[in-house]
Amino acid sequence: MNILWDFDGTLFDTYPAYSKRLHDVLVGKASQEEAYTQLKISASHALNFFDLSNEERKTYDDLTKQISPDEMVPFNGVEAVLKSANKNVIMTHKDQKSALEILDFHGFTDYFTEIVTIDHGFPRKPDPASYQYLHERHHIDLAIGDRELDIIPAKKLGIATCLFQNDSQLADYHLENYHDFFRVFKNGLPR
Repeated sequence: MNILWDFDGTLFDTYPAYSKRLHDVLVGKASQEEAYTQLKISASHALNFFDLSNEERKTYDDLTKQISPDEMVPFNGVEAVLKSANKNVIMTHKDQKSALEILDFHGFTDYFTEIVTIDHGFPRKPDPASYQYLHERHHIDLAIGDRELDIIPAKKLGIATCLFQNDSQLADYHLENYHDFFRVFKNGLPR
């Protein structure tokens, strides 16, 4: 199976680190849990939801750039899924340098055939251009993400979709944890 992965919230549990930084910027305007909830929709949504000024946005951006890779922990069981796939590729809005730092730190870089980041110039999700590019090159069987935004491009291309820790009806499959992957896909994808 060839799998297209989202990065934040799918491969790595990054939202706790991001929500802590947003909570720090909000200075009592919202709890860390509220920051987490809004960030799970999208970073731009959260910044707009909390009506951050340009200065606050810059502070948040600066703080997130300082997050250490050891705060970006891979989800339990994801490495076994990566090992079992024929090919893994990533499409993320994260910049190339940050993505590679985290992957290298955790020893995950070699699991990926190709990593497409915001630096490659594709339009942001849910535009399907980056997914189409990866699908044409790697014949993607399944796209895994944690938000609808991550699977909409795959749906547009007719690629099977799986949401991680999200039960939206838009997805073909759902996983609460990666240990369930081998149960859900024990016979592969239905054709």
